Amino acid sequence: MYGPRFRHNPAQLYRDIRREHGPVAPIVLEGGVPAWLVLGYREVHQVTTNSQLFARDSRRWHAWDNIPADWPLMPYVGYQPTVLFAEGAEHQRRAGAISDALSAVDQFELRALCERVCDGLIDTFAGRGQADLIAEYSHQIPLLVVARLFGLPDSDVPALVQDIAASLDEGDDAINAHMRNVLRMQQLVAEKRKEPGPDIPSRMLAHPAGLTDEETVIDLLMVMAAAQQPTGNWIGNTLRLMLTDDRFAVTLAGGRRSIGQALNEVLWEDTPTQNYIGRWAARDTQLAGRRIRAGDLLVLSLAAANADPQVRPDSHADSAGNRAHMSFSHGEHSCPYPAPEIAEVIAQTAVEVLLDRLPDVDLAVAPEALVWRPSVWMRGLFSLPVEFMPGYSHAV
Repeated sequence: MYGPRFRHNPAQLYRDIRREHGPVAPIVLEGGVPAWLVLGYREVHQVTTNSQLFARDSRRWHAWDNIPADWPLMPYVGYQPTVLFAEGAEHQRRAGAISDALSAVDQFELRALCERVCDGLIDTFAGRGQADLIAEYSHQIPLLVVARLFGLPDSDVPALVQDIAASLDEGDDAINAHMRNVLRMQQLVAEKRKEPGPDIPSRMLAHPAGLTDEETVIDLLMVMAAAQQPTGNWIGNTLRLMLTDDRFAVTLAGGRRSIGQALNEVLWEDTPTQNYIGRWAARDTQLAGRRIRAGDLLVLSLAAANADPQVRPDSHADSAGNRAHMSFSHGEHSCPYPAPEIAEVIAQTAVEVLLDRLPDVDLAVAPEALVWRPSVWMRGLFSLPVEFMPGYSHAV
């Protein structure tokens, strides 16, 4: 799962693994840690549907005695009392509060908010005639929007954006940045407990689920982190597709194909969340003929499932209108409703505003010069340099 083969062409690696091992394959993670990679669409559906057999509580893992405290994947598997690792009635209680709080977000107000955020970012580089649409645009939008949905003061947003980015990185400041975000959320929850507002934290605190302040803090941090990289990469990957694929040519003379179609194709072909760790078998079982022992770790390959030839005989077939992808996972522990719809509003608005404001935007380097981040888990570019006619310095 690591090395030049994966970095160069992960889709081909998934095909090779499936050809040699079938829809469930034995893999080795960093540090020689064994796991199962679930590549088949039907098998991913089976695992995510049966949350009692393939559970989320990582304390079920039988390998903990061999896992060092500084294992690089510890942030993904180390048990925390969040909704991510909760099971059964506890998960329903926590996830229900999040879903209801998100459901109260007005879609029209959300789009208007996204337009303001996108226009503000474009204003910072429109006069230059060039920009990096990853660092300066796509990866800033989700947090700027979510911070406002959380009711955070505008003065807190720049530091929050910087600390979330640092906490998701592997740099020396990651832990300190995470702790600053925890403190920030604790202060926000305390304020919203005293003076509720029309925002997500206030709705979670008032929910009949009876969340404690500690539960609200940790779940708000989870929502914020989950919104950042996947949505940012969805925007970035869609812009890359539209700027490099003749079917989505964006020029003043040529018009453009449906942005919604491009967004959907990215979820099939370059889904932001490639692989998801994980599930742990609650008891001995079988999956696609493999013997899975109680406590085994399963990694869900959402990208491989989307390209499963049993479901999509031609992996490059037109995916317009087909939303049966696994990009938001499936089942009880998938992205809570309506998070995917909110992410889509953010992503679609981001692409539309950019193309409306900078209609002559063009890639500033050859398409083959774009470099994907070498992550097993996420699919996104290091940068997306573009050029355009300067002068669109104010939103119309």
